[in-house]
Amino acid sequence: MIEFLGEVMTWFGDNWWGPKGIISRSRSHFELSGAALITAAVLAMPPAFWLGHRRRGTGLVTALVNSGRAIPTFGIVVLALPIMIWIAGIVPWMSTGIGFPSIYVALVALAIPPIFIHTHTAILAVSPDVVEAATGMGMTGRQILRRIELPLAVPVIMTGIRVTAVQVVATAPLGALVAHDALGRFIIDGFAVRDSVRIFAGALLVAAAALLTDAVFGAVERRLTPSTRSDSATPQSGSRNTSRVN
Repeated sequence: MIEFLGEVMTWFGDNWWGPKGIISRSRSHFELSGAALITAAVLAMPPAFWLGHRRRGTGLVTALVNSGRAIPTFGIVVLALPIMIWIAGIVPWMSTGIGFPSIYVALVALAIPPIFIHTHTAILAVSPDVVEAATGMGMTGRQILRRIELPLAVPVIMTGIRVTAVQVVATAPLGALVAHDALGRFIIDGFAVRDSVRIFAGALLVAAAALLTDAVFGAVERRLTPSTRSDSATPQSGSRNTSRVN
């Protein structure tokens, strides 16, 4: 075991640089994951905001989104690949990069449901009494969404984005199956030549990428989440209102 770990350390020392090195493939891995996450957020959050704010038709939409989560990511990659090959036959300059759009489409499909559900749930969780009070103060629907519902929903929304980001980064190695050159290549190439050192090192890199993503988004989540002082202020205010009512 010690000898094996020594070989792994030697492998790490020899594979940092170059177009197929750890640095280059890590950059490619995070570029793919970031592009998929941003696209999914752009597609999922606006309708989730609107449906949550309107508080109607959400049951059907949530059921459809949950059904979408059951589709395997690998299946989407397999389905997207022949489509991209067909497109590459029409647009020749895409023939060298069919791996990226195939796994990109699959990761976007993977990320949309959790982002949508967390965002929608977060907006719905805002107390109707708070919304009603804001309406009584003369605020418009857009103002209520921007000034009341969205700030209160930030913790749950950020939790959803954080979980989704880790899931996307951990799934991105599937791109190696369709020739995308990222961290998954170390694992797939290791299996191809039965190189256990390369497989183990690639798995460590993917795990490290997921942990790094979780740490970064955790820091962003703590930065954007209202302080515990603000969180504690809401129920206290509610209790004061309750005592007045009583």
